[in-house]
Amino acid sequence: MGRKKVRKFSSVEKTKIVLDLLKEELTLVELSSKYGVTSKTLQNWKHQFMEHAYLAFDPSKVVSAYKDEIAHLKDENDSLAKTLGKTTVERDWAVGKLKSLDLLSKKGLVESKLTHLPKARQCKLLSINRSFLYYKSSIEDSFNKELINKIADIYIDHPEYGYRYIYNQLLEDGLSIGKNRVLHYMRRMGLCAVYPRKKVFTSFKSSKYKAHGYLLDKYWFSSGQTRRLYVPKSNQVWSGDITYIKTNNGFIYFAAIIDWHSKAILSYKVSNSMDTTLVTDILEEALSKYPAPEYFNSDHGSQYTSHGHIQLLKKYGIKISMNGQGRSIDNVVIERFFRTIKYNCLFINDFKNIKEIKQGINDYMHKYNYKRFHSSIKYQKPMNVYLTHVKNQYAKAEITRKQNL
Repeated sequence: MGRKKVRKFSSVEKTKIVLDLLKEELTLVELSSKYGVTSKTLQNWKHQFMEHAYLAFDPSKVVSAYKDEIAHLKDENDSLAKTLGKTTVERDWAVGKLKSLDLLSKKGLVESKLTHLPKARQCKLLSINRSFLYYKSSIEDSFNKELINKIADIYIDHPEYGYRYIYNQLLEDGLSIGKNRVLHYMRRMGLCAVYPRKKVFTSFKSSKYKAHGYLLDKYWFSSGQTRRLYVPKSNQVWSGDITYIKTNNGFIYFAAIIDWHSKAILSYKVSNSMDTTLVTDILEEALSKYPAPEYFNSDHGSQYTSHGHIQLLKKYGIKISMNGQGRSIDNVVIERFFRTIKYNCLFINDFKNIKEIKQGINDYMHKYNYKRFHSSIKYQKPMNVYLTHVKNQYAKAEITRKQNL
C-alpha cells in the first residue's frame, strides 16, 4: 500500500479557506477537519492574508516587489556562480559524504536546509530514492493516527491538560510514548493547555515587544485586611482581556473592553482565532463610539503588547498599564465580568455552534448593559451610569471652554 500523497493547496484554495475562517462560523477544529489542514497552518494563512490584503488595491506595489526580488535573486546567483558555481557546490558536498553507507545512514545525511542543493538532488547524488526519506511503515502510520486521535479526545475532555498530563493519561490508557513526542504532536495540532486561573495561558507573553508597568495602584485602598478598588468616574480606566469558550468542536475566543467605574461593556467580539486583530478591532470600535479613557489596562499577552495595539493606544494619548506578573487581580473588573457571563449565560445554555453562541452573547450583553442591576454601582444599570457620566463630562468641558473664550 503506497504512502498517502500530501495535498498541496493553491493560492486560490488558500484564499477560499481563509475567507471561510473569517466568516467566524466554525471553530478552528471544525475548519481543520473540513479542509484537512492543521489549526496552526490556518492561523498562519490568516496572518499572511491579513498582512498582504492591502495589495489587492495597489497592484503596482506587487509588481515593484517582484522586480526587486528578481533583481536581488539575480545578484545572489551571479555572486554564487562567480565564487563556486553549481557544479562546485554539488561536487564539494558529495565529496564530503561517505558513499559506502547503508540506506538508513544515507538517509541521515540528507539536509533539508541547504538553499542551493535541493533534497531531490541530494538523494540522486547519494543514490537513494527520494520517497525513502518520507517512508513510514504501515504499522507506525497506523499508530500515529491512533495517537493523534487519542490526544485530541483527551484534550477536548481536559483542555487544562498540558503535554505532561496528556502523556500520563496516554500511559494509563496503554499507549507507550515519550513526553517529547506528545509535545511534538500537540504543537503540530495547535493545542496548548487552558488554565483559566492563570492569565499567562489565555494571552501568551511576547518577548518581542516592550512590557509596561502597572499604573493603577492609586485606585486601590485598604479596608481592614481587604484590598478594595475605587474608580470615581467613568472613562478614567478601561481594561481589556480575552477568555476561552469551550464548544463541542473546540474553542472560540471572547474579547471585551470594560469601563472600571460603571462596569459597562464598551465593545466585545467573539472569534474562532486569538490574534492581534481580535483586540485591535474591539479597541477601534470602542474609540469610535466613546471618548478615549485616561488609562487602558491589560495583561502582558502578545495581542496586547503587539505593535498595532500599542500604536492605537498611543494615537489617542491613552496611558498604557499592564498587570503585574502573575497578578490577574490587577485586572479584576473584567475577570469578574467574564465569570458573570459564563455563569449567567454560557454555562446554563446548550449552544450548538458559533452562531448560537454569538447570538446568546449578543442577547446577554444587551441585558447586562441596559437591563441588569449591578450591585457595585448601587444597583444601577452599567450603560446608564456610563453614558450619564460621559454626558456630564462633556457638559462641564463645554462650560469651561466657553468661560475661557
